[in-house]
Amino acid sequence: MITAYHRPQSVEEALKLISRPTPRTLPLGGGTILSHGQPESIEVVDLQALGLSQIRKRGDRLEVGATATLQKLLVDESCPESMRPALKLEAPLNLRNAATVAGSIIVCDGRSTFTTVLLALDAQLKILAPKPDTLGLGDFLPVRERRLQGALVVQLAFSLRARLAFEYVSRTPADKPIVAVAVAQWPSGRTRVAVAGFGPYPGLAMDGNESGGAEAAARNAFHDSGDPWASAEYRIDVGATLCRRCLESLGA
Repeated sequence: MITAYHRPQSVEEALKLISRPTPRTLPLGGGTILSHGQPESIEVVDLQALGLSQIRKRGDRLEVGATATLQKLLVDESCPESMRPALKLEAPLNLRNAATVAGSIIVCDGRSTFTTVLLALDAQLKILAPKPDTLGLGDFLPVRERRLQGALVVQLAFSLRARLAFEYVSRTPADKPIVAVAVAQWPSGRTRVAVAGFGPYPGLAMDGNESGGAEAAARNAFHDSGDPWASAEYRIDVGATLCRRCLESLGA
């Protein structure tokens, strides 16, 4: 239950509120999660007045403010075309208009298509706690709950030089994926493969200097992926096929 609402006018004020040991105080972005109610009493810090919703292209990088909505990123002219299907799968339109990019990452599970493509692109998160720190998404996901105690994600950024391919299989076209693979490749040949469809968050299958071994890496990443949605054997075979399709679309 939300017992108090704060609307700070500066990042410093927001951090001061969030870092209090008691009462438990959480940042409020789009409200798509916290508005559903909590089993414990919490206070919330509305981030809307902090100017964190800008999307800027700086050189060959896209910098996305933490409170930019998924829909705002989707329609931005700088958004990679191959990222748009993953954004549409992440949430329906009404939720995309409210859900923020940072919030979606923080609460994601292993079927998050948006987080999957960001992981392939080696997205970096700028975190204030209270000093600025930059952390790769792959390093952040396993420790996100602990890392965000008293901290605030203010921006994510990723390279626009990398070409991205994304493939998935789901029970219905609008459903979250049972198996998903995203592959990003840089002009240098660097290739990253991210997989999704199971577990607490998407996983990085490969980060190499070339595309060789990517399909085998995808197979290995699905080795322990069995759950009520699909067997590990199914995901291993389908994951390898999706990885191959991604590589083919990239000309790798």
